[in-house]
Amino acid sequence: MAERDRLRDYRGKRDSDRTGEPRGRGGRAGDKPRFVVQIHDASTMHFDFRLQVGDVLKSWSIPKGPSADPKDKRLAVPTEDHPLEYEEFEGVIPRGEYGGGTVIVWDHGTYEPLSHDREGRPVDFAKSLERGHATFRLSGSKLHGEYALTRFRGGRSGDGEEAWLLVKRAGDTSRGGGAPDPRRARSVTSGRTLAQVASDAAAE
Repeated sequence: MAERDRLRDYRGKRDSDRTGEPRGRGGRAGDKPRFVVQIHDASTMHFDFRLQVGDVLKSWSIPKGPSADPKDKRLAVPTEDHPLEYEEFEGVIPRGEYGGGTVIVWDHGTYEPLSHDREGRPVDFAKSLERGHATFRLSGSKLHGEYALTRFRGGRSGDGEEAWLLVKRAGDTSRGGGAPDPRRARSVTSGRTLAQVASDAAAE
């Protein structure tokens, strides 16, 4: 599918002149695929978890954020694909616009796809997501180790959307922080809290 088609939903929901969000005109693609976790203080507080797959960021809304504890199964509701440039987006989306609220970059880094079939052969990561189960190793500033995204069998969230679970692999001893109190969390890029980003935007 062409890049512009993959971002059609993203662009259709936004007026980037008003929101300040990236237009999606092409972002940098490094040797390793990227990931980003943003905290989004919108109508409800949540974490946005995004994995680079090809030329877009596949995205999920995670109400409680990623956990470093394998016992925690975090609900993850898929949202529209985002442009690669969104990894760096931090700021305030005006109230009344889609996703209105404050955004900070809580963590970002690279990831290693680990998906394989029953015979242990590697499986294309995009295909593994299409099939409903993908494994990967995160190497971020805060999140480290092996995780899996798994679609419920017929799973739906409370509002009828498709639902997934994000879980850290059992037995993974990689150290890394799970999701903090979002109002006290600081951006990995600017060191600011949500309140500080909102205050700076209001002062501009």
